[in-house]
Amino acid sequence: MSALCAAAMNPLYERMDTSVFERMSGLAAKFEAVNLGQGFPDFGWPPEILDAAATAVVEGSNQYAPSRGTMALRQAVAAHYNRHFGEELEAEQVCVTSGATEALGSAILATVQPGDEVLILTPAYDSYAPTIRRAGGTPVEVALQPPEWRIDGDALARAITQKTRAILFNNPHNPAGRLFGPDELDVIAALARDHDLIVISDEVWEHILLDGRRFTPLATLPGMAERTIKVGSAGKIFSLTGWKVGWIVAAPELAPLVARAHQFLTFSTAPNLQAAVAFGLNDGDAWLQPMRDRFQRSRDLMAEGLRAAGFTTLDVAATYFMCVDLAASGIALDDESFAAAAVEKAGVAVIPLSAFAERDPPRHLVRVCFSKKDETIEAGVAAMARAREMLA
Repeated sequence: MSALCAAAMNPLYERMDTSVFERMSGLAAKFEAVNLGQGFPDFGWPPEILDAAATAVVEGSNQYAPSRGTMALRQAVAAHYNRHFGEELEAEQVCVTSGATEALGSAILATVQPGDEVLILTPAYDSYAPTIRRAGGTPVEVALQPPEWRIDGDALARAITQKTRAILFNNPHNPAGRLFGPDELDVIAALARDHDLIVISDEVWEHILLDGRRFTPLATLPGMAERTIKVGSAGKIFSLTGWKVGWIVAAPELAPLVARAHQFLTFSTAPNLQAAVAFGLNDGDAWLQPMRDRFQRSRDLMAEGLRAAGFTTLDVAATYFMCVDLAASGIALDDESFAAAAVEKAGVAVIPLSAFAERDPPRHLVRVCFSKKDETIEAGVAAMARAREMLA
């Protein structure tokens, strides 16, 4: 690239590394390794929803959908939350997006102005900080500490300044697999109310709950409906991550603003997939518990296998991710070094947790995905055992 062309490029993206998920998946393919890194299931999608999508492709519209989403899907999203969480949402409060990451981008761009600060709890999904910067804001990290990963209200309060505009909150939490308790939700809500903050609440894992746990949407807490922008994901609910159908739900005053940001990002999402997701939300409540049971069984299989191989794993309450404590497992390598050696020498791809924070990240933890068939888990555990033998 010429000097003139290079000077014209956005330095934010020039300095940005390739996503850790893309990088590790590329290495998994290169070395023909078991991919326990990137978070996608290889089982679990209901065949009925695939049939609905196929029918919609053949018999329904294949042209641009309305930018804010088809009315059928917006109504289905509102009805789903009203039914499951006792909310009183209307379709006008929903904007359909091309995946939850685009929903997050739209919410951030609609909320953050140049000079604003946004609090994020780390470890955090790796799109948060770059998107805040693209909006002209500054991400301010507040670290959760392993192995409990509890919210420290005092630390959050100390991080708030006159420039703080929003809190970007993820519950259930990726990569920790944590479901925050009522006392911790109260901390977030109280700080948002007291300091007049918006909360962008990334709740995409709301139905991937284990051991009979129940989820509480942040917007249902007192005074939070008017200041919460919720992000949801059909890909997570139905194990169809490649469909990239997500949404935001917000108060009538906030939702149109997010929709205006969305219209110039992707404009609209495939109408046939929207039709299938609407069908799934309206007719698929019976699918949810069997899905949770299957993920719970996979979690237990993964945890038992890793512990038998000498690894120490952290508790998982939600999502389909598990953290492995390398130091407690007798491995002195940092997470990046272990991940690089494990994929190349032992044939298993994992995600180093230091990729989820920029300031003083933990370097003794890696994340594995357990939303896999039994044979994938067994192969992954065997490869992790080989990695421990080589690297401990």
